[in-house]
Amino acid sequence: MEDRLWDYIDGHSSPTERSAIEELLATNREWQQKHAELLNLQQLLNSSELEAPSMRFTKNVMEEIARYQVAPATKTYVNKNIIRGIGAFFITMILGVLTFMFTQFKWRSGAGSGGGSLNLPVEKLRLDRLENLNYSKVFNSTYIIVFLLIAVIAGFMMLDMYLQQKRKAHTA
Repeated sequence: MEDRLWDYIDGHSSPTERSAIEELLATNREWQQKHAELLNLQQLLNSSELEAPSMRFTKNVMEEIARYQVAPATKTYVNKNIIRGIGAFFITMILGVLTFMFTQFKWRSGAGSGGGSLNLPVEKLRLDRLENLNYSKVFNSTYIIVFLLIAVIAGFMMLDMYLQQKRKAHTA
């Protein structure tokens, strides 16, 4: 109601809207009271002149702000050793998981039972012949997969932060 009345008072409403509001003003007591209230408010706004701030207003405000101690930049808040420690933790965890995975593989050699040595023929080491590796012992746990996913995402986030810092250092 108030928005429609303001549009009517300001002359921004369409002719059909204007006629509908005039009809409501003629018949509805609540609309009449609100219209009279808004007209009084508009007259008060038009009759009073706003005071202009002093010529030094901006300078006074800036001087007042300068008196207070401004907080230092966030670079001084964050200890770089903590960030390095977190990075070392994740790298250690990734290396630990990779070590665990490689110790769980059942490496099969193509040359029967040969004492204690592992005798793998070169043709068995081709990348298209990965059937020699038994992945089922490593990747059968949901927890391992979730951990690897989190570790990889954290690694990418750290790499991104490192590259952004290097880019900022080059541009500065």
